[in-house]
Amino acid sequence: MASPSTGRTAALSLQLARAHQELRRRLTDLRAGLDRPRHPRDPGGPGGPDLPDGSGDDGGLLTHCLAFCTALTNHHQGEDTGLFAQLLRERPDLAPTIGKLVEDHGFITHILTRVRHLADQTAHTAPDAAPHAGPEAIGRELDGLAAIMESHFAYEERAIAAALDAGVSDDGWSDPVLRFRTP
Repeated sequence: MASPSTGRTAALSLQLARAHQELRRRLTDLRAGLDRPRHPRDPGGPGGPDLPDGSGDDGGLLTHCLAFCTALTNHHQGEDTGLFAQLLRERPDLAPTIGKLVEDHGFITHILTRVRHLADQTAHTAPDAAPHAGPEAIGRELDGLAAIMESHFAYEERAIAAALDAGVSDDGWSDPVLRFRTP
């Protein structure tokens, strides 16, 4: 049953779907920023800035990648330690489903670690050096992440929607799962 302090007894599945949509949007913005021409000395030049936050250098790329990775990581950690733990207490029959979702989180964490590493390498590579990483490498990782996220989110929304809308106690899990800070 939902916590009386939140006033929510239904529509948690809709809120979860909206949170997932926000994460998709942030990933789309990050991927779009990778495709824009890079003009570190002239962010207003042809092609405009390379990232939605207006930064035109690889430090901005690193910042944007880290902001997205942090939002997705916090969301999944909130699910694992909060929402899913609560669902298991209230609905032990969901254990196999939740086990699959937690396993997906592990795969996603691996990709996010790789994205962070590539973004850091890109940000700290001299402009005239041949980079070991770059927007193309990050883009490939993000393409894979997008595919896994889409499959994961669709499965999660289908698999636990009824349990969410039937009501699940909220001991604070909803903040990291359903709300994100502005990057």
